[in-house]
Amino acid sequence: MSSEVRRAAEILGRGGLVAFPTETVYGLGADASSGKAMARLYAVKGRPADHPVIVHFASALEAFKWGEATNEAKALAGRFWPGPLTMILRRSEKAKDFVTGGQPSVGVRVPSHPVARELLETFGKPIAAPSANRFGRVSPTTAAHVREDLGADVDLVLEGGPSEVGIESTIVDLSSGAAVLLRPGKISKYELQGLVELRQAESSPRHSGGMERHYAPKTPARLVPTHELDKEISKLKARAAVLAFSRPDERVDFWLRMPRDPAAYAQKLYAALRELDGGGCDAILIEAPPADSGWEAVLDRLRKATAA
Repeated sequence: MSSEVRRAAEILGRGGLVAFPTETVYGLGADASSGKAMARLYAVKGRPADHPVIVHFASALEAFKWGEATNEAKALAGRFWPGPLTMILRRSEKAKDFVTGGQPSVGVRVPSHPVARELLETFGKPIAAPSANRFGRVSPTTAAHVREDLGADVDLVLEGGPSEVGIESTIVDLSSGAAVLLRPGKISKYELQGLVELRQAESSPRHSGGMERHYAPKTPARLVPTHELDKEISKLKARAAVLAFSRPDERVDFWLRMPRDPAAYAQKLYAALRELDGGGCDAILIEAPPADSGWEAVLDRLRKATAA
């Protein structure tokens, strides 16, 4: 066990906040069983009190003490845990209102990142961990991003390198009896459909990433179809930044070129948005990725990041 992880576990035990790496994005961790610690987490995030957080566990066995272990939940856990999948399950008495936003369900996940796993095993209790940034803003994928966003409001930031996936976990709701995909992620609906029958939601619980505007840079951003990008650039009158697949255009002040592979794009997305946001421009234009299979998770994040 590393001394930093031991120190992090001690801080969590005192009701403190620890940012730590996961395979998706960096999380802002607090003791999920402590109302006082959770109140501080919500205050630092600026998160609405009725907006639930995802609780992280060292194992499926521990996770199913907090949420109902249906056959579908067991099947998904067996296939995708540890990994970037969150399940929303009917909660047990262990999951309190200050974690669930007062709902009868709880979001649970078993992460795969070695630092996250070491922390969970050392702490010995579940850790509630939304993304380690101010609510609604671009999620952090490095320890440096966390420090830029939260500064002294977090007691310790554990290093773990750049996040491997780069976007938040896939969320599947099983709390109503039917399996509903609430948030796309690295684990696609096609992979899920091999294990569960996904249905359309008539209504869904409040969940992470469920707000219409989320993952947003401070600079106003717009999603532009490929065939309209040149026209939109020609109409620019202010300093602009562009995130696109093609090579830089000399008419644009700040241009970042993105990979054409959806997994590689996802891994770079939030770091790219942060870089463009810090460029001192008045607007960000983002070339829309193709509406093809494999791009669902990236398109979800970009649509919310550019929502009015």
